[in-house]
Amino acid sequence: MGESSGVRPVGGDEGCAGRPRVTELRLSAFAGHRRAAFPLGPLTLLAGPSGSGKTTALRAYEALARLGAGAGVGEVFPDPVACVPERARPDAQRRRGFRIGCTADGPEGPVRLDVAVQAEPELRIVGERLSAGGVVLLETALRDPSRPYVQAAWHTAGQSPVTRAPLPDDRLGTTLLPLRVAGKTDGQRRVLAAAEQMVVALRSVFACDPRPERMRGPVPVGSGRLLGGCDNLADVLWRTRAECGRRHARFVAEVRAGCAGAVADVVARVRGDGTVRAELDRGDGILTELARLGDGELRFLALSLVLLTGPGVLEVDPVGEVPAAMQTLTVLADGFDRGLDPGQRQELLRLAARMCARGHIRVLGVVSDASGVAEAGGVTVVHLEP
Repeated sequence: MGESSGVRPVGGDEGCAGRPRVTELRLSAFAGHRRAAFPLGPLTLLAGPSGSGKTTALRAYEALARLGAGAGVGEVFPDPVACVPERARPDAQRRRGFRIGCTADGPEGPVRLDVAVQAEPELRIVGERLSAGGVVLLETALRDPSRPYVQAAWHTAGQSPVTRAPLPDDRLGTTLLPLRVAGKTDGQRRVLAAAEQMVVALRSVFACDPRPERMRGPVPVGSGRLLGGCDNLADVLWRTRAECGRRHARFVAEVRAGCAGAVADVVARVRGDGTVRAELDRGDGILTELARLGDGELRFLALSLVLLTGPGVLEVDPVGEVPAAMQTLTVLADGFDRGLDPGQRQELLRLAARMCARGHIRVLGVVSDASGVAEAGGVTVVHLEP
């Protein structure tokens, strides 16, 4: 499992040339994947039978994103043993682990990050390598298992070619470099620029898998930021309808294409008990509550809203110190086509391709069936085999 095959890119990556973005995901040894490398375009779909590791690859990307945002390894991998390849045998010290990595392209060119994580007997990052243009910019290694840090060496290109210092073993060293590298030499500035590109490419991620069973009823008035399960869809619709009429009109047009019956508008109303209920306005005085919609209709509605909005509406953690124009939101969509009929599926793919072509959003989705995907255009399909 995990060896990619039949990779078919359709369309290019021109729309986001100036924005850092992840262009390859590597699962050297992760759960069921070994020596797997997946090319990622603006819109990438992972396809394959059950058990081929599609969702696992998506979770590996999300794990890298959370590490890039500064999360601790224990938060990112609550069940690390599940990430260890099944046939991996412990060494003489009873150690087992896994390895993941990615490439981020941008102003600094392709920058590679590879991470080795020890899962047993205790969870820790035991190795990390950040490189660009054939030069290793940062490398860490576990020298003394009894201490909670790794020995790090980063490129200096000054009087001393490298600088060495300990870094904690529960955080990604790449995220800590701005606190440790002075930026006085050309080499140090190159290290900082590469680390920033990687962090910016990874951080702005929205993992999404709409749950129709939680979208049907009224929800409390909240932050107006969409959760990954889209449980609070009605609250977000109440906000977006009031804030941007043009974007809401585009959303209504998509709902009209993906839902049965006439759709004149999508409305959300605050009730006396402080909850919000969303409804479809049929245009003839009839309002249809979301509770009456099918699972496919609700997933289509939620995913369309995700594609038409951005970090200000979705529950994501963008890099606050970097201008929005230099960031790319990546949507991780498990079950991208789950519950959708062929018409909904094609309409959602067309919308995703249009939005991704603009360069400010990228999508990595999991589909059960890749037939007919090429008709949408602008899609990279990665076929996984069990």
